[in-house]
Amino acid sequence: MSRDWSPRSHRLRLGRHSQAGQIYLVTGVTRGRAPVFADWNAGCACARALHSAPGESAITPLAWVVMPDHVHWLFTLEDGALDRVMQRFKSRAARAVNASLDRRGAIWQSGYHDHAVRREEDIRGIARYVIANPVRAGLAPNVGAYPFWDAAWL
Repeated sequence: MSRDWSPRSHRLRLGRHSQAGQIYLVTGVTRGRAPVFADWNAGCACARALHSAPGESAITPLAWVVMPDHVHWLFTLEDGALDRVMQRFKSRAARAVNASLDRRGAIWQSGYHDHAVRREEDIRGIARYVIANPVRAGLAPNVGAYPFWDAAWL
């Protein structure tokens, strides 16, 4: 049975329980929901930070999308703490985005939303939800027309 995979960004929380081998869907939101990643260079910088995350954190990426004011990321936490993975990603992305925009300051809202995916949930369905976000938001006519996403099943 399919579920509605719409994260509730207004319920971002601080502090998490991390479990190795667990699949998580996380959402990080820009400060004030500013459309920072609508800028091509900023979107590219954030996408590069997502691509490099497995090298810095013990995760296996499954799918992600960079929207103008938030990021959805589906991954398996192999080892370590979820909050540390997010802190590293947000820090790396903020440095890269600020450099690409020749600016300083905070990029991200504090905290993030996470959902620990249960075994009975359809992981590919969740990934489809993640990468179809730009289509639902009216940013692209189809997934292939949007540049800032990736999925392990390609």
